[in-house]
Amino acid sequence: MTDEQLLSLARDVKERAYAPYSGFTVGAALLSRDGRVFTAVNVENASIGLSVCAERNAIAKAVSEGAREFETLAIATDSPEPTMPCGMCRQVLWEFAQDLRIIVGGADGSFVTTTIAELFPQPFTTYKLSG
Repeated sequence: MTDEQLLSLARDVKERAYAPYSGFTVGAALLSRDGRVFTAVNVENASIGLSVCAERNAIAKAVSEGAREFETLAIATDSPEPTMPCGMCRQVLWEFAQDLRIIVGGADGSFVTTTIAELFPQPFTTYKLSG
């Protein structure tokens, strides 16, 4: 699957986002190493802290279907320029794919390609729990 195809899936699914409070809709398409694609959207809640980002929903959906290794994540929003994942999403993405490629598309059709390592250079990892 090409980057453009994956980003197109993220843009398409974004239309199903539930964002009545912020109006900021996000779509994500996550490509697993075995070639499956998992799409998801952000889902807001009146208790804002209970809202869940599209990126984390994509990971949860993939894991629930048995996927745990990922290659590429495409993210689409209505922002004029590409909007990067939040800090919580970066931590969750790192947990599953330290070499993840990320494609972030803006509403104007532009996109940026980066990696989770570039976005999250000093992640919290389990080895830090032991001292």
